[in-house]
Amino acid sequence: MKKVLIFPLLNSMPSGHHQVAEAMSEFIRDHTGEVQCKKVDLLSEWNAKVESVTVKAYLNWIRRAPNSYAWIYRQFAYKSSKEKSHKTYEWLFMKKVSEILEREKPDLIICTHGFPSIFINKLKKQGKCKVPCLNVYTDFFVNDVWGRECIEYHFAPNEAIKGALCQRYGIPENRIFVTGIPVSEKFSRQEERHSTKRLTVLVSGGSTGLSEVLNQLDEEVNEEKWNFQVLCGTNKKLQQKITALNHPAIHAIPYISSKEMMNELYSKADALVTKPGGVTVSEALRKELPIFIPAALPGQEEINLAYLLEEKLVFAVPEGRRLMDFLDETLADEEAIGRFQKRIKAYKNSLSLKNSDEIYMELEKILVGN
Repeated sequence: MKKVLIFPLLNSMPSGHHQVAEAMSEFIRDHTGEVQCKKVDLLSEWNAKVESVTVKAYLNWIRRAPNSYAWIYRQFAYKSSKEKSHKTYEWLFMKKVSEILEREKPDLIICTHGFPSIFINKLKKQGKCKVPCLNVYTDFFVNDVWGRECIEYHFAPNEAIKGALCQRYGIPENRIFVTGIPVSEKFSRQEERHSTKRLTVLVSGGSTGLSEVLNQLDEEVNEEKWNFQVLCGTNKKLQQKITALNHPAIHAIPYISSKEMMNELYSKADALVTKPGGVTVSEALRKELPIFIPAALPGQEEINLAYLLEEKLVFAVPEGRRLMDFLDETLADEEAIGRFQKRIKAYKNSLSLKNSDEIYMELEKILVGN
């Protein structure tokens, strides 16, 4: 039996890296029973306590000092056109990565986070890792915390990233596949929406919720016109606050792990209000759901938003505009929605691997060749 080892990062924090890792596992499981998939979190393996502390520190940093986080991120993860030296990290983690590979003996390595990719890339440079490796990028750009030069295969989010990988790192075109950000196939089947008098708006802010939107969901929300479904993630305070409103048009939904349940919510929605995280936006694009962005976290989300706006794949809520007014105006504009739908179709058509069948076929070729 062949074995695929998948490296996300930070087990104790639900994230796009883990969702993409699960999607890759799903693609394989749904097509064959002859391949074992195993996920490994490098930081947890190295030191579980450090992993837990890192998650808390990361979330507190973004929450309390977003501008400093954005500056650091751009300086150290999104400035260089060449691969950076990560000597301190290599000193700390290279031995653990080697131990994991020796223990697991995989036939294919998949990295859905740049951190483990750094060390796989270094081992390959040193001739110490012959197992083929695939980077699966989980944003609409690629930061500098990824190993690239010696990584054999790449699932790129768009054509621009494919071109950059070819030009800057000399990676052959036939080793780079434009897949978008892989998400569960359960989000790929678009169901016809039935028109109703009420507009159903799904509000999603990831694992920490989108608290800013709550300020605009007040008693003025007309229950005959609006139905807000607020995904609170793991934010218990947000869930309690929305429940306390006791408003018939505003509903709190706790953390959902079921893809089927999420797919049902997407299918019933007329629009999605969210932050520009790669996975959530990709799920909505698969469902061809109008996407509205009222805010973006510093760092990754800001850069994602710039790409999405350039490609006209989302609507940014103008600063100072009332959310419901902008939603109402845009959703009623048939020309604007028509242009948006054309952009989504163009984006989907630009993908070289469009579904799980095509993705699995490429994975199978890699496994057979190893």
